[in-house]
This record gives sequence, C-alpha cells and structure tokens, in this order.
Amino acid sequence: MKIAVLKERAAGETRVAATPETVKKLAALGASLAVEEGAGEAAAIPDAAYAEAGAEVGPAAKVVTGADMVMGVQAPDVAALSGAKPGAWVAATFDPFGQRERVEAYAKAGLEALSLEFMPRITRAQSMDVLSSQSNLAGYKAVIAAADQYGRAFPMMMTAAGTISAAKVFVMGVGVAGLQAIATAKRLGAQVSATDVRPETAEQIKSLGGKPVFAEGLEASGEGGYAAELTDEQKAAQAELVTNHIAKQDIVITTALIPGRAAPRLVSDAQIASMKQGSVIFDLAVAQGGNVEGSVPDQLVEKHGVTIMGFSNTPAHLPADASALFSRNLFNFLNAFWDEDAGKPVLDEEIGDAIRLTRAGEVVNPRLQAAS
Repeated sequence: MKIAVLKERAAGETRVAATPETVKKLAALGASLAVEEGAGEAAAIPDAAYAEAGAEVGPAAKVVTGADMVMGVQAPDVAALSGAKPGAWVAATFDPFGQRERVEAYAKAGLEALSLEFMPRITRAQSMDVLSSQSNLAGYKAVIAAADQYGRAFPMMMTAAGTISAAKVFVMGVGVAGLQAIATAKRLGAQVSATDVRPETAEQIKSLGGKPVFAEGLEASGEGGYAAELTDEQKAAQAELVTNHIAKQDIVITTALIPGRAAPRLVSDAQIASMKQGSVIFDLAVAQGGNVEGSVPDQLVEKHGVTIMGFSNTPAHLPADASALFSRNLFNFLNAFWDEDAGKPVLDEEIGDAIRLTRAGEVVNPRLQAAS
C-alpha cells in the first residue's frame, strides 16, 4: 500500500500529517511512504529525516502517482490528487459542514474521503482523535499567548517593594481545550475559575485547582461529550452569571464550539466594557464565528481598553508538537485496522461509517445526508 503525504497548502498551516517516527511505524506495517519535498519544513522536519526514515521524497506529482491513500492535516484540493489510484482514501480534516462543496468534489472524483473530525468519541478511538490532541495544544497556547499579551505577571509575587496580586483567569467552556487552559493558567500561578453548560464538568475543574462557576439549573449536555445549544432561558441565566463574574477577571479564555454550527456567542460588547482596562480575552472559537463579540481571526482588537485576540489555526502555532500528535493519531487509526493478509487497513462499521464522507461517487455520511 502506497501512502502519500503532501505539503499543506492552506494559508497559515504549518503542520504535517506524518513525521519520521510515524513513517517508520507505517513502513513496519508494510506500507510504502512517499512524502512531498518540504512537507515538514514548517514543523522543523527536514527532507533528509524523512528519507532516513525510509520514505521516498519528491515533487507532489510523483508522490501522489499511484497512491492508495493520501494523508493530510487539511484535505487537499481534488486537483492535487489526480495521479492517485481510483477510489484512493484521503484521511484528513475536511470541515464537512463548512466545506460541503469540497466533499461533493471528492465524491465526483471517486475518492473515499475519511474525515478525522468525525472520529467517534468512544474509548477505543481516543488515541485516533485529532480534535482532542489538537485542542489540548490549543488550550495551552491560548493561555501562553494571552499571558504574553497581558501586561502584568500571572503569579502572586511578594517583594521588598510590595506584593503583586495573582492574575484572575476565567475559562469559558470546559472541553479538552478548556481543561488544558485551566491547568496551564494554574501552573503559571493564576487564580482560575471556569464555567460550562455541562454540570458534570465541575469536578474536572476542581481537580485542576480551578473554581467552578455555574448558573443554577443550567444544563445542556449534547452528544459525544459536546455541549448542546442553550435555550433562550438558559442563555439569559448564563449571560447574567458571566456579567457578574467577568468584570473581576484579568484574562478570559473562551473555547465553546458546537459541531456543525457557528460558535455560540458567550461574551457581549457590554460585558467587555465591564472589564478592567488592560485585560485580555482569547477567543479560541474565532475561526468558527467567535464566542466574543468583535473578535477577528489573527488580529488584536482593542475595545473599551480590553484586548481581544484569537488565532484562525491555534495548533499551527505549535507546529512540531501538533504534527507529532496529529501523525500519531493517524498511525493509531491505521494500525488499529491493519489487516496483514490484505496489506492495508480494513475499517469496521462503527468507526468506518462514522468518518467516511464519500464512496463510489456518492456522499454516504449519515450526518451530512441529514444536514442536506
């Protein structure tokens, strides 16, 4: 089985879908790897390291020719895959709801698109879950970037010249990114509080040294561990809670996402105005419409003396580690289904049907069919 890895072409994308470590592991299964020249440059992986690991390194057209499978971080344009075998697999992130036209193009080209975002959140798939691994890094980076932008120290410091108070950090949304944000802010010495619409997260917040802040009666647990959309009454209760709490905070990290929908609005302009001058808000959902009113991807926005920031692709700001984790997720996925007799992975229904978007010229994913 020939597996091709192309250089990412999306703006600002620094990650790569395979590292020398995973090239060796995939080769040990019996696959042959071909990597486009310069694919790992932004992640500090030279072509020589891929070659030493056993991969063929060459131009894109040569790498793709005859490929049974293409691995990517973000799904490549169909035009870049013209040399692949008919029905070749493409395992990458597709943004299936936001990029439906691309999914249709894959179907028309006869390619089998495997959307890594649709990996089910079940125990046996945890090691394959790219959303979790990348969100973990994103939560860390959000706090580090906000701390850098914030003009004061995070920990309490007692000096001969007086005491510096600890920064107050408020994390909104306690998924994988939120939990890492809590842990990182706590390690930096901040006073940390956090909120979510799922009451079961209170113990997780406490376990990391944070203070849970919940509106009474608030509950919106969705499928697969995600939050569901709030009712109007719940939104009002949450807004009142945030308004009372946010005015006292120095740093706010927002992380809330609902799959297939625009990010929910968590922080209004009026709430921003209530914050102290010099405070910082990092909107991790800015690329999906934003949790914060007025946030703009990759721009520092100042409103009422508060700096609002957020990256369109936060994991890409940690390319080496993000690539290492992403590529391991991909290897774990292929390894779990590798059939020695067939010399390739053979997917089961539970995971295969969940992540498969297209097959034999058709869009076959139930979630996409339901949304159309």
